Amino acid sequence: MSNDKVTVPAQDVQALKKYKPLFELGQIVATPSVLRHLEQHAVLPAALLSRHQHGDWGNVDPEANDLAVLSGARVISSFTVAYVIVWAITESAGDDGKRASTCLLFPEEY
Repeated sequence: MSNDKVTVPAQDVQALKKYKPLFELGQIVATPSVLRHLEQHAVLPAALLSRHQHGDWGNVDPEANDLAVLSGARVISSFTVAYVIVWAITESAGDDGKRASTCLLFPEEY
C-alpha cells in the first residue's frame, strides 16, 4: 500500500462540506427580529444554520472562514433573505476547543 498523498479536487471538498458538519454550533440563539423576518419569508432558521455549519458561507470570503474553522476563530456567514442580510456568527473556540454559541442576527444588531 502506498503512502503517497493525493490532493482532493476542490469540487470534491465542496461536496464533502455538504455532508459533514465542519464545527459544532454550541447554544443556538437568534434575535426576535430575525426570527420574524425568516418566518415571514418561509425560511427555517435551521436551513441557514445548516448551510453555515456545512461550509456554505453565503456572501463572505470562503478562505477566511475555512481558516477560522481550522484555527478555532469566529466563523461568520452572510445570507440574503428577501433582500435583507442575515448573519450567522459562531463564537471562537474556547480553551476546551468548543464553540459556545451561534447567533442569527441582522448586521445592525451586532
